[in-house]
Amino acid sequence: MNREQLEHILRAASAITKQGRFIVVGSQSIVGALSDPPGVLGYSAEADIYPLDAPELADLIDGSIGEGSPFHETFGYYAQGVGPETAVLPDGWQYRLNQVRDPITLADGFCLDPTDMAVSKLVAWREKDKEFLGVMLESKLIHRDELERRASQVPQSRLSEYGLKPEDLTRRISLLGQTISERPLPELAKGNEPSTIEGMRRALPLRKKSKGLDR
Repeated sequence: MNREQLEHILRAASAITKQGRFIVVGSQSIVGALSDPPGVLGYSAEADIYPLDAPELADLIDGSIGEGSPFHETFGYYAQGVGPETAVLPDGWQYRLNQVRDPITLADGFCLDPTDMAVSKLVAWREKDKEFLGVMLESKLIHRDELERRASQVPQSRLSEYGLKPEDLTRRISLLGQTISERPLPELAKGNEPSTIEGMRRALPLRKKSKGLDR
């Protein structure tokens, strides 16, 4: 997924829900930091979103532009309506959002900061999450020390829902580090120049940083 596709999703979601502000979580919130994420980072066709001011309307998004919908079949990407509790995040995440605005409707997508999104993937810890995290760390899109710091800021009440403790997240970060050190750098940006994410960060414009959310 790229910025243009996310803008299209925001436009459609706004028309469906009559809302103008959306939170974007999951892997494709990375579009808030990179306009055209290369390789594994931009592979997913799914944007996980919910209306900031009316989260209960997320089901309308699923039903209209979700997986398997005519929208999905036509354009090759789709939105999944989620909720505020979907992603397990560190305290203060709402002050680090990256804003993506659809230029037509002015609908805003507030995308997770990449390190905050990485913390949510540490908690989920599926195989696809491990791969995504490995690429983020290898490419220096995120840094281990900051990931550890953010992971320590996840409320214990949220971790307990998954049977986790803070040290479990620290252990998972260590496992990622071991895995990275044992394998060669993959083709992260196949078909893109420059060929590393660090190069992409220098070459691509970063999205506007949100000052936090005012309800």
